[in-house]
Amino acid sequence: MGAMGRNHARVLNALDGVDLVGVADPVADAAAVPAGRLVEDVEQLIGLGVDYVVVACPTAYHEQVGLALAEAGVHALIEKPLAHTTKAAQVLAEAFESRGLVAGVGHIERFNPAVTSLRERLKAGELGEVLQIATRRQGPFPGRIADVGVVKDLATHDIDLTGFVTGQTYSTVTAHTVSRSGREHEDMISAVGQLSGGAIANHSVNWLSPFKERTAVVTGDRGCFIADTLTADLTFYANGVEATEWEAISNFRGVSEGDMVRYAIRKREPLLVEHEHFRDAVLGKPNDIVDLRQGASTVEVSESMLRSAATGETVVLDGSRA
Repeated sequence: MGAMGRNHARVLNALDGVDLVGVADPVADAAAVPAGRLVEDVEQLIGLGVDYVVVACPTAYHEQVGLALAEAGVHALIEKPLAHTTKAAQVLAEAFESRGLVAGVGHIERFNPAVTSLRERLKAGELGEVLQIATRRQGPFPGRIADVGVVKDLATHDIDLTGFVTGQTYSTVTAHTVSRSGREHEDMISAVGQLSGGAIANHSVNWLSPFKERTAVVTGDRGCFIADTLTADLTFYANGVEATEWEAISNFRGVSEGDMVRYAIRKREPLLVEHEHFRDAVLGKPNDIVDLRQGASTVEVSESMLRSAATGETVVLDGSRA
């Protein structure tokens, strides 16, 4: 029942077709949990006869809790990142797949209205060839995060978002990190990735900024899209088609400014949409959940970034991202 756990419980408690049976947390305040629904551990939660479980504990425990659920035949939605290492993520994927269970990863940005609309427009070819995607995700240090650094906690959002909207995988990554908080983990990263389709990815992520920013800028042949996932706004800046008569400006022969459009998008809470998709997956209905193989690939890219930062070398990936 941490920050995300409370939000999951809130959404599940009001989700059509789902009953919130119980919450497992050894240190939660009973007052924060619906009466009579608090148990101490995952074994007791399984004992309640649940159909599926949301795993929203610290990342270091995802493998242990997830394997217990898989062995009990319980479907699971596991918060991102899927696990603390690529190996652990792959073990979880195999455990659920081998038992024919439904399992997903909570990459909530996929369900952000701005990101969903961006992906649809890119698939429709509205931007032409995608040349670059640049993300910025920064804000103050969150004291609640203790077991991972900014790469696995925040950059995994942008890694998954990049693959989701472009349909491309990471071929190489080069990264630099900074640690200023006095912890063993990094709190700033700047990374560059070469994607399988030729696009370049740039990620700037930190816990050192006094303001919060969540943006993704996708540049292509016809202009660029800017998705702000804090406000769920999507804006399109088109390349200019009118001739420039102002001589001082016309001397620059690059891309010129065109129309700007901010799209009207239906804005539903991403966490609610994510839960609707997972509920439908458990019921065998059409859905768009993030499977564990995709989640494991995101962890692999994040570890490649950390390895690049530690060695000062570019890391080559095998391109197996789903």
